[in-house]
Amino acid sequence: MRVRNRPGAAELLAAHPEYVPAEPEKLKGRWQERFKNDHPIHIEIGMGKGQFITGMAKAHPEINYIGIEMQVSVISLALDKLIAEHVPNLQLLHVDGSELTNYFAENEVDQIYLNFSDPWPKKRHEKRRLTSKNFLAVDETILRPNGEIHFKTDNQGLFEYSLASFSQYGMVLKKVWLDLHHSDYEGNIMTEYEEKFSGKGQPIYRVEAQFKQSV
Repeated sequence: MRVRNRPGAAELLAAHPEYVPAEPEKLKGRWQERFKNDHPIHIEIGMGKGQFITGMAKAHPEINYIGIEMQVSVISLALDKLIAEHVPNLQLLHVDGSELTNYFAENEVDQIYLNFSDPWPKKRHEKRRLTSKNFLAVDETILRPNGEIHFKTDNQGLFEYSLASFSQYGMVLKKVWLDLHHSDYEGNIMTEYEEKFSGKGQPIYRVEAQFKQSV
């Protein structure tokens, strides 16, 4: 998600280290200490303005959530929500989502959310897709055994690619939705993009994929 440069965004993040840790690499392997509990940890990679991750954290106080976003102007908008609503089980990371092993220890994360990721449609950009095998290898490292990725998109091509990528990596496709908003799925929390695309009548695709535990 791209937005215009927001004046003062970096300063806003720096002023709130209680929500956006200044040195997140020092929290690797210590996130439960940060949250001061032993609840499961769920992360969203590319959270945009934070509507989804904030909604999830409010709906599930028994889970710790971490939203990850590279763009400082965008994450500052998510921080606005967090400051206004004070959601104690939510933290934000202003880091590159391709370098997760710098911030999370092996098996430290329970679940990953990928919502409306950049499709990178050109073949030469395949390695940049968050559901490509190189990203899945990183995800598998930080996820607990049998950890899951929950993926939503409006892009049919990316969805088909992702199903194949998950399968070829050896993951189990637990559940698949080809039209989420016209299904019996309960508890869906929409992202900003999801509201926009579904409002235009576009189907929303969703899959829950699980890594197989090594024997």
